[in-house]
Amino acid sequence: MAQKVTFEDAMKRLEEIVRRLEEEKVPLEESIRLYEEGMKIGKRCRKILDDADRRIRDLSGKLEEEIAGE
Repeated sequence: MAQKVTFEDAMKRLEEIVRRLEEEKVPLEESIRLYEEGMKIGKRCRKILDDADRRIRDLSGKLEEEIAGE
């Protein structure tokens, strides 16, 4: 079973990739590979944040309904 990467772990990896790319000592092919990996991680993080936002809005809506129903 594949281990699920947390948002925090993904962000750490993304920060590491950015740091390495900013060093300007990385060969071109590795730079491209790191850039591609960073884009994938960024997309995954965006999805995690969008899902969290959706959950919060759903919970807030339910709470408002409960308060209105009292």
